[in-house]
Amino acid sequence: MHDLLITNAKLVNEHVVSEQDVLITNKRITHIGKDLQYEETKRVLDAKGNYLIPGMIDDQVHFREPGLTHKADMATESHAAIAGGITSFMDMPNVKPPTLSLELLQQKYQAAHQRVQANYAFYMGASNDNLEVLKSVPIDLACGIKVFMGASTGNMLVDKDETLEGIFKHAPVPVITHCEDSKLIEKNLKIYQQKYGDDIPIEYHPIIRSAEACYNSSLKAVKLAKEFGTQLHILHLSTAKELELFAEGEVQDKSITAEVCVHYLFYNEADYAEKGALIKCNPAIKTLQDQLGLLQGVNDDRIDIIATDHAPHLLEEKSGNYLTAPAGLPLVQHALLSLLEHYHDNVLSIEKIVEKTSHNVVKRFSVMERGYIREGYFADLVILDVDKPFVVTSDNVLYKCGWSPFEGTTFRSTIDTTILNGQVVYERGEFSNYQFFGEQLKFDR
Repeated sequence: MHDLLITNAKLVNEHVVSEQDVLITNKRITHIGKDLQYEETKRVLDAKGNYLIPGMIDDQVHFREPGLTHKADMATESHAAIAGGITSFMDMPNVKPPTLSLELLQQKYQAAHQRVQANYAFYMGASNDNLEVLKSVPIDLACGIKVFMGASTGNMLVDKDETLEGIFKHAPVPVITHCEDSKLIEKNLKIYQQKYGDDIPIEYHPIIRSAEACYNSSLKAVKLAKEFGTQLHILHLSTAKELELFAEGEVQDKSITAEVCVHYLFYNEADYAEKGALIKCNPAIKTLQDQLGLLQGVNDDRIDIIATDHAPHLLEEKSGNYLTAPAGLPLVQHALLSLLEHYHDNVLSIEKIVEKTSHNVVKRFSVMERGYIREGYFADLVILDVDKPFVVTSDNVLYKCGWSPFEGTTFRSTIDTTILNGQVVYERGEFSNYQFFGEQLKFDR
């Protein structure tokens, strides 16, 4: 007995859009072809000419567990991710306590088992003090080693050159970096504190956390990677200038790769006037020229991956002044919808969006049997209705923090259906009435 037959889909896979049917059995895609007919099928789902894409694999989320679960947790945020067409995620280590040991890494996997509603993997965190632990990270366990080369929470800022060199030289899995120059940021901040005290206008955020601060740190990371032959992936580029550090081309041919997040492609500094601290994030959202440059970087393949950096905070926390309002915004529920706005504007093709949100994540992190619509692969799939608008309201936001920077936005597309490991788990605004859970991502390294 087959589980599901999807018919009449515009299948988007490996740079091609084609009309295909997809048969799913025991979590996996078993056949792809035209006019498939199987009598022993539990359900036939008519895609009605909508796009069928691989589920987004988000390589950067902060689901706040353990220790910060008043803001979010793995269950609530993965629930929202499924509604947004994200079927797999990679979660960051800056929690409480930070994930700086193999024991704590294992505990996160244990906490996710039979509880998280999307497929999952976790990063190992770096500090100035855990180099020996990092050398022993199992290559099939952590998706990567996260290195904060700029200000971070707790003791996760890695600012000792000797430690950085050791990480870049000995890391057994990809090194993933947050690149900002803390000393330059502190210098800039003092200038505006002297002028405004604690009430610094939010519009100065991209000047305080400047393009120069980003570029200097990214340059340092690239130089280290070239010196030691490191597999380096730099997160959340926010400036056009940083693009000169990266080569065009296929992700599998690179040892140094780059990511941009959806909010840097959707917003620019003009949006601070309306959104204020709701879009305060690190690195900062910067100029229109940076936004346009980053979109071009996606198209010319200097940028390899698009992610979210989903980082929820309570609304009352965001309501503080510039110095107290925390950086980060919740995004997983609406990330794909925001990218599809660029599709509607003829800036990004649907094939390019799929490449950057699914295919390239698989290639960069060596994820096994996901991220493509291929026979034998896990059926993590999303049906997109690009002709049906979706309005973000406070009533349909699913994050534990209860808000979205996109509230009031009318997207021109809708996530029609999400299929996780072969099961229809979200369909036309409703979740399945049975329990479903994601699986641990596996790596082929």
